[in-house]
Amino acid sequence: MNYLEFTFTVSPAIPGTDILISELADSGFESFSETQRGCKAWIAASEYDAGLFEELDILKDPLFSITYEVQMIPAKNWNEEWEKSFEPVRAGECIIRAPFHEQESEFKYDIIILPQMSFGTGHHETTSLMVEKLLTLPLEGKTVLDMGCGTGVLAILASKRGAAGIVAIDNNENAFENTIENIALNEAKGILVHKGDASLLQGKLFHVIFANINRNVLLADMKTYSNALLPGGNILLSGFFETDIPQLQACCHENNLTQTGALTRNEWALLEFIKN
Repeated sequence: MNYLEFTFTVSPAIPGTDILISELADSGFESFSETQRGCKAWIAASEYDAGLFEELDILKDPLFSITYEVQMIPAKNWNEEWEKSFEPVRAGECIIRAPFHEQESEFKYDIIILPQMSFGTGHHETTSLMVEKLLTLPLEGKTVLDMGCGTGVLAILASKRGAAGIVAIDNNENAFENTIENIALNEAKGILVHKGDASLLQGKLFHVIFANINRNVLLADMKTYSNALLPGGNILLSGFFETDIPQLQACCHENNLTQTGALTRNEWALLEFIKN
């Protein structure tokens, strides 16, 4: 499959680049790599429609100036392009690396991810925030949901930390397939992967839920998440900006969830709640 590589120049780069990546991820772009002046983004040539840029809010925002160049990347060069830009991610006791990186023995949790999708490998603030928080939760013997699993990083880490039963869900075909590949690569146990959305949660209950998606999906599905969380269970939410926190706090309060923690980085946020 051929891919289109877009090289975006964003001014101001912070927070413009993160906003752009978030909106591109919701518009079909599969992979991202930040640069000093913006980012590179890749989308399957067969999936690209020039009209999708008309739906990006940041391109209409007078506070940002964004230009781009585009080139075709033949399928045979795809992995080579990724190997050039993919670097290990180190978060607390966890390292997230590609198969071509050397193992680093000082990390307790070693996760290998095939470098096919950057949004979910740990490079983005929301994923690294989730990894750091997940490392503080007692997961031994717990049932866990990784909603919007991306590459399966969080589900795999939960498995390595002793979770008893893990469900990973994503509505993106590439994410679904990549999660399955990464589970096998890490020999992670007890993870069931489904392609779909929150409608799959009917009748299921979990001790812990991770939902790293985006504000609109979180708001729309919060009642479903709350219904799927056992009393006293933890839910971690990310994929949104600090400015979205009040709206998400109100929605969680309405759905019987009490806030117990928060983390922020480069204007991105994570919120932690407990089921009453």
